[in-house]
Amino acid sequence: MEYIELNIELEPRDPWAEILIADLADAGYESFVETEKGIQAYAKVSDIDPGFPLKNTLLGEEHPDFKVDVRVRIIPHENWNAKWEEDFEPVFVDEYCTIIAPFHDPSIVKGMTVVIQPQMSFGTGHHQTTYLMTKALFEMDKVPTTVLDMGTGTGVLAIVAEKLGAEEIVAVDIEDWSVENTMENAERNGCRGIRGLCGDIDVVPNLHYGLILANINKNVLKAHMSDYSKFLADQGVLLLSGFFNSDMNEITNSADQNGLKLTGKQSKDEWCCLKFLKEN
Repeated sequence: MEYIELNIELEPRDPWAEILIADLADAGYESFVETEKGIQAYAKVSDIDPGFPLKNTLLGEEHPDFKVDVRVRIIPHENWNAKWEEDFEPVFVDEYCTIIAPFHDPSIVKGMTVVIQPQMSFGTGHHQTTYLMTKALFEMDKVPTTVLDMGTGTGVLAIVAEKLGAEEIVAVDIEDWSVENTMENAERNGCRGIRGLCGDIDVVPNLHYGLILANINKNVLKAHMSDYSKFLADQGVLLLSGFFNSDMNEITNSADQNGLKLTGKQSKDEWCCLKFLKEN
């Protein structure tokens, strides 16, 4: 599997970086890294619609208010791990937690240690949404014993949930290599309660979960909302991210239609994390 990397420099950087991220997310780019001069955007080559070229984004505009430079490269499957190791700096989630790779010095850790070898998976904690979801877990009064983690990626949220007291965690992803990576990272962190499943919402065991985590894109979250409500136990909590602040009302309306009440909101840069409660 090949990935495409866009290395984009903008002058000035703001507010164009935020606008461009929204454009590229619609075009199929799934991971973004903010740089000093702009952004880097990543997507699987197979996910990029050839009918949605860059000229249909901000990058295709001639605009007197900014200058842009774009470098494109394809990262072969075998080089993806090396790319992550090159760029993977430790992630500090406030004072709660530090997400490190096996090659980092453990003495730098603040709070809980989570060791992640990312491979090709999304969710190292560098992205704002993973950061927000991790922070939200630490700020819960108590993490329920049963957890569903949809779009688990590297398994970082499932691992944090178990370290905070969850006993049974079902971690689901549509990519088989992501599930494999999750289980490797679970073992690396001494977790024994995580069960990885490859597939979509249809593979989720029909149980009542005290907590559901879903860090996916807006359209998938809306499509799954009725299932999240069905799978949640009474007084269960749903934590959602993977969308922009501008999408908050759309997500909240979808949740409300399925009996889920908004009880909390956090944001980082242009990204949003929402907390919902399933009332009796």
